[in-house]
Amino acid sequence: MAATATADLERVKPPDSRKAGPSLLWLQVALVVGLIAALFWSVVPALVLDWWEDPGTSHGFLIPPLALYIAWTRRNLTFAQPQAPDGRGLLLILTACIVFLVGKLGAEFFLTRISLVILLAGLAWTFWGAGRLQTLAFPLVLLATMVPLPVIVYNVLAAPLQLFASNVSTDILQFFAMPVYREGNVIHLAETSLAVAEACSGLRSLSSLAVLSLLVGFLYCSRFRTRAALFLLAIPIAIGVNVLRVTGTAFLADYDQQLALGFYHSFSGWLVFLAGFGIVWAVAKGLRALLD
Repeated sequence: MAATATADLERVKPPDSRKAGPSLLWLQVALVVGLIAALFWSVVPALVLDWWEDPGTSHGFLIPPLALYIAWTRRNLTFAQPQAPDGRGLLLILTACIVFLVGKLGAEFFLTRISLVILLAGLAWTFWGAGRLQTLAFPLVLLATMVPLPVIVYNVLAAPLQLFASNVSTDILQFFAMPVYREGNVIHLAETSLAVAEACSGLRSLSSLAVLSLLVGFLYCSRFRTRAALFLLAIPIAIGVNVLRVTGTAFLADYDQQLALGFYHSFSGWLVFLAGFGIVWAVAKGLRALLD
């Protein structure tokens, strides 16, 4: 009789929650990923196309793998924090949805794209808690840099940088007693004229070096103030190396216009970035010695 009762209890025992847990978790993950994919199915491909077509934003291809790699290398630190789901994260998710909707209605690509990063932060906060979100702060900030600046911001910044580069380059050329004068963003030489176009404003190299300074600061410097100082110093570094690029182009154009506008003009962009990277690295070493 006792054996029969035991058998009946075994038959009606509820399923083991440990077996159901992983299945439910993966179902939730699949549902969230599916909803994100449905929401951003046209946003992400358009962003990737911008990276492909615009050399100034091509560094965006490197950002997601780098952000994922950093998050992966810090996974022990992340999972060392207790999982504490927090309903306040829903406010960040709501913010992401509002930003996405405003971007869609206003045809503003920056808002629809940056809303993806805000949404990821909100999901981490909601399901994992503020402690784990804090450990993912840098990968999320780095991920935000994959989104190009809004066109209106780019246009506002590009014009002053064009004038600054042309003005300082003219002063340098005049210091070396070259016959030159400036008219707006156009540098007039003895044999030819050079226009400092929007692409030569230095804004592209500024964006790339700003992202690079974030990465170098995170990997090489240990204190926040050192990283912040390196990021701020990357701005004048990028502007300075671009001025040297414009000045060098003018020197070559005065000697041989075809030489300046040929291979050098294409190669100088990479040269500026390499020079900027070297200076940023040297500055990072100096700041680490002084502030860390």
